[in-house]
Formats: sequence, structure tokens, C-alpha cells
Amino acid sequence: MRDNSNTFIYIIASIIILHFLVGFGYLIYKMTKKPASQKEDEKMLKAAKKD
Repeated sequence: MRDNSNTFIYIIASIIILHFLVGFGYLIYKMTKKPASQKEDEKMLKAAKKD
């Protein structure tokens, strides 16, 4: 058990770090994504420019 304890700790630590990275990535994705209302406004402006 003592020989494998470091491996077990590394596996758990890597899962935790991966979880944080995925969480921060998702947070950045959600913060930089344009709101739906802004996308609709841009579509209306493009349609108005074509007329």
C-alpha cells in the first residue's frame, strides 16, 4: 500500500487540477459569450443596412 500511495495521490491531485481548469475554462466561455439580445440587435442592424 505504501508504494502505491504516491500514485494514488497524484491521480487525485490531477483530477482536482483538471476539474479546476475545466471550471475556469467554462467560466471564461460563459463570460465572453454575447448575450442573446445583443445577437438579435446585430441581426436587426445588418438587416436595416441591407435596406
